[in-house]
Amino acid sequence: MYFFFVMPDITTPSGLRARPSLTSCLRNSYFGKHVSNLYTSPYATVLCLDIKQSMFCQLLSGLLQRDGVLRIGSSFSYVLGRAIGFLKDYWRELCANIRTGQLSDWIMDHDCRNALSLILNKPNPQLADSIESICSGKSWEGIIKQLWPRTKYVDVIVTEQYIPTLEFYCGSIPIVSTYYAASEGYFGINLEPLSKPPDISYTLLPDMAFHEFIPMKEKRMEMADHLQHSIETQNKKEEIEPVELVDVKLGQCYEIVVTTFTGLYRYKVGDILMVTGFHNNAPRFRFVGRQGVLLSINGETTEEDCLLKAVTQAKLFIEPLDFILSDYTGYADVSSTPGHYILFWELKMNGCNDIPESNLEVIEECSYTVEESLDYVYRHQRNCNNIGPLEIRVVKHGTFDALMDFFISKGASISQYKTPRCIGSEEALKIMDSRVVARYFSQKVPSEFNKW
Repeated sequence: MYFFFVMPDITTPSGLRARPSLTSCLRNSYFGKHVSNLYTSPYATVLCLDIKQSMFCQLLSGLLQRDGVLRIGSSFSYVLGRAIGFLKDYWRELCANIRTGQLSDWIMDHDCRNALSLILNKPNPQLADSIESICSGKSWEGIIKQLWPRTKYVDVIVTEQYIPTLEFYCGSIPIVSTYYAASEGYFGINLEPLSKPPDISYTLLPDMAFHEFIPMKEKRMEMADHLQHSIETQNKKEEIEPVELVDVKLGQCYEIVVTTFTGLYRYKVGDILMVTGFHNNAPRFRFVGRQGVLLSINGETTEEDCLLKAVTQAKLFIEPLDFILSDYTGYADVSSTPGHYILFWELKMNGCNDIPESNLEVIEECSYTVEESLDYVYRHQRNCNNIGPLEIRVVKHGTFDALMDFFISKGASISQYKTPRCIGSEEALKIMDSRVVARYFSQKVPSEFNKW
């Protein structure tokens, strides 16, 4: 069972037709004739452009064939998490469809209805009761194994921030990331598929594209007497010559640049990769984060990898309370003086989506811990009162799904969507602010020289 989604074609300013690489693969006649029958989702449900109808029909198909499912997956881990979230909202309706043998009336796509009629062709109250018993349980921990008991592994492209959520839903099922891909194409494979999610690395295939790598300047902050020099160095735009695949160095981080057969020339994908080792002479890379994602108030710059490390430190305070950080993003608020960082956190507890407000006071400590974990320039500016206390805004369940829906409505591909770690759109910011349920500020000023 694999969750596939296609996106409509777009037209470039020069009049060329463009689409994500996955959409091209899914719309290929070879996939439709020879590959699609390997999955539970009827081909018509994959081609449906209405994501809600497509998701409902694909889940219904997977539940009807639950005893035959050996693998569950999607392109990126967020998509699978979104599918499980959708199942949480619609499992009663899905069970009703199975119990009556009738597809919901709001599924209007003609091809989807025809395809589902072939497998949803009679009432099956026994199957509906079994699924209902599982989904109505107290906790959804390990829900994938419960609903699809023969599943051997979960196949997704893993990004670090979604690992806890996936592990919660998967239980004991291994999480396998078999390949590395982006909207621009497929680039590499994982030669050690059973490695733990934090240790996953990919070996790039030199015949998939011509790869170049821009070395990332290591951001090491000097002490106070060199502060101004550090700020100038961070802000300075430097031209760094890219290196080829054979010239990358162990432990170095690079921004990947590709030239593809389909017409992209020296295109910056935006991913930051770290060289973790070699398979024979072929380098192996781990995905680190995205380039150009940063928060900045007064000369400091906080990039995605730094923010992830800080949030990871803060999560240590909420994990003993059985809190799970479902997702997060940030925003540099300069509407007041001094400006300050805002982090939007979506939290849930093991077994439910509701968070008791009495337990949220620990978030103030999380705010302080994030600040303590950021770099020297940030902490110095905070001590000089050039940056205000960091704020964490807890948002209601489903907020990041709404954010994803917004970006999809603007043309993003659901199959290759990744949550932005910095909000730059006013419309997106309004979506986040409208769903805030609590706000917590750091109550202490971080030390300039910390222990992290």
